[in-house]
Amino acid sequence: MTDIVQTIGYIVIAVGVLFDLLGAVGLVRFPDVYNRLQSATKSVTLGTLGIMIGIFIVKGFSPLGIKAIICGVFLLLTAPVSAHALSRGSLRFGAKMWKGTVVDAYGKDKLGGPQIASEEAESEETESKENDDEVA
Repeated sequence: MTDIVQTIGYIVIAVGVLFDLLGAVGLVRFPDVYNRLQSATKSVTLGTLGIMIGIFIVKGFSPLGIKAIICGVFLLLTAPVSAHALSRGSLRFGAKMWKGTVVDAYGKDKLGGPQIASEEAESEETESKENDDEVA
């Protein structure tokens, strides 16, 4: 029975590591801060929580298992709140959304208009970066 429980625990840990890996890939691949936050919050929270639950399954009600559950609960309570605060602060600071974003209800309601980057602004940024490279 304990071999089966430990095998299940290790499988849950492996799935958690896979979700963490996918969240890290999302941080590198997604185009803007809001999509990256979504990747980091959902994937990494689920992945790390999976690792913590797997540790609890493997170690049981030992001090390490209890600490893993406490860390998992703390993560579930704090990660969404911090991601919300970071995304709202980024939007208020002026970080534009990716040009492929379809809807910006918060920007329309609270900031006077959608905060989606236009292609013209993006081409101007590219030109200014090229000019900066030429100067350097």
